[in-house]
Amino acid sequence: MNLRALFATWLLVLAAPLQALSPPPGPPAAGAEVAVAVARPLRPAPGEHPAQPAIASANAYATDAGMEVLAAGGNAFDAAIAVSAVLGLVEPESSGLGGGGFLLLHVAADDRDVFVDARERAPLAAQRDMFLGADGEAVPRRSIDGALAAAIPGMPAALDHVARHYGRLPLARSLAPAIRLAREGWRFGPKNHAMIGFRRDVLARSPAAAALFLRDGDVPAPGTLMRNEDYARTLEALAADGAAGFYRGDFAARLVAGVRAAGGIWSERDLAEYAVIEREPIRIRHRGFEIVTAPPPSSGGITLAAILNILDGYDLPALAEADRIHLTVEAMRRAARDRATRMGDPDFVDVPVRLLTSPDYAAGLRAGIHPQRATPSELLPGVDPGRGRPDTSHFSIIDAEGNLAAVTQTVNLPYGNALVVPGTGFLLNNEMDDFSVKPGVPNAFGLVGDEANAVAPGKRPLSSMTPTFLFGPDRVGVLGTPGGSRISTMVLIGLLAMMDGQGAQAAVASPRFHHQYLPDRLQVEPEALGPAVRADLAARGHTVTVAAEPWGNMQAVLWRRDLGTVEAGTDPRWRGVGKASAGDATIYR
Repeated sequence: MNLRALFATWLLVLAAPLQALSPPPGPPAAGAEVAVAVARPLRPAPGEHPAQPAIASANAYATDAGMEVLAAGGNAFDAAIAVSAVLGLVEPESSGLGGGGFLLLHVAADDRDVFVDARERAPLAAQRDMFLGADGEAVPRRSIDGALAAAIPGMPAALDHVARHYGRLPLARSLAPAIRLAREGWRFGPKNHAMIGFRRDVLARSPAAAALFLRDGDVPAPGTLMRNEDYARTLEALAADGAAGFYRGDFAARLVAGVRAAGGIWSERDLAEYAVIEREPIRIRHRGFEIVTAPPPSSGGITLAAILNILDGYDLPALAEADRIHLTVEAMRRAARDRATRMGDPDFVDVPVRLLTSPDYAAGLRAGIHPQRATPSELLPGVDPGRGRPDTSHFSIIDAEGNLAAVTQTVNLPYGNALVVPGTGFLLNNEMDDFSVKPGVPNAFGLVGDEANAVAPGKRPLSSMTPTFLFGPDRVGVLGTPGGSRISTMVLIGLLAMMDGQGAQAAVASPRFHHQYLPDRLQVEPEALGPAVRADLAARGHTVTVAAEPWGNMQAVLWRRDLGTVEAGTDPRWRGVGKASAGDATIYR
């Protein structure tokens, strides 16, 4: 055994005790140094710009709003504000002012990447066991429905922050399309209709929510004209006073009073103390590409790094399909195990980022993969022994200067906690369910967690949202998706497709499969794998479960530097909703 293999095996044995350690002091690991040094030439040269801008989002109204702001002289960051605000209006099941998100930005003039963490925070009155009953067991739906489920929103602060630090236009101009649309009206779409059905009864419990989203207590028919004057006024306050118009003063007092009247625990101090955090992104080197993605409190970037580092040990494109899927699934399994046991808010727990993203650590994990047999998850040390809906939203933007924005935003489950404070015009989130309410107890997406992601005052819950950039010698990609626990594996599949030379639309349409450690099953989309491949994987010990429906709603843009063209792709899994625009080329889905 050579020294590298011996060291990798030693790391694998010692990994569990290391989970609580801080990253060691000193320079980055050698692998990390090489990744940054080699990846730099992959970036566009100064003065190298796309021929035109491109936007892909989950709703045509939002894509049009972003294009309007670009045409008015805005950059990708101004357009991101416009797209975000419109999505919060026309796609309330997925995101909005009452939620949060992650914004990954690339500033072309400085060749700089920044990750804006606008994740929601637990109220200061939150307690570790607040969702447990007297018997010590989790109370069903307490962390999902109603005011107690809501964490402090981050998106309003993010819009103000991006406008002040990265945008070119006044915040009022970027918010203008959403304000106008809220007053003039928008048409209730097929996705709105599909997602509202199983939340109708909960929405009906909130008179303000019912007034906004139901018609005579029932689900609006597709095509119904919807208006939201309260939303317009809230955006106007944000435009006039910035974040202070939301987090302080009369509006904040009204918001807190409404939450507390409904049984919540917010305070005005919670709102006044909220601030976005700029963090350093995760950087990954794979197959000659640089991937820039989300750091904690997202689990997505570390998960991607772990999977890709494991796969670096194989010539994946040269393998037969069943071998390729088997090895990828085994990498997913191990990365998801580390998510469950080691990740949380980095301001509260020591997440061993350098260990988990180390090529040597990945080599140790790879050593435990049998090329022909699945490893039962119960044999991997971790937590004791869960579903993903498109109840988050993602959009991708590139402007004519080469600025990039990958933004994933959410209210967690469809229509959040189904509560609207009267006069505000938006739903609140139920992000408290993204904490580990009790070690080993699955959340609504079937994800288990441990103490690293336990509820604590002021803490941000772990998230799967994974906005991502891809930099290569011939292409620059921007992508992301909703999908709960399946987000990081969907982004992985999209990235691999782009690295294989596929275009933006082909990447977002790629068939999907997923493994998340627990429950121990390989989930595949209905058309993802052929019968022979499924049978082969089952023979290796995988429990293959074919989903009833496809999942996700990926949005991507791609700058083909070699051809001088720009593409945009919108997920075909939702028909008649998303829109991808790149100059004269427009794709509706």
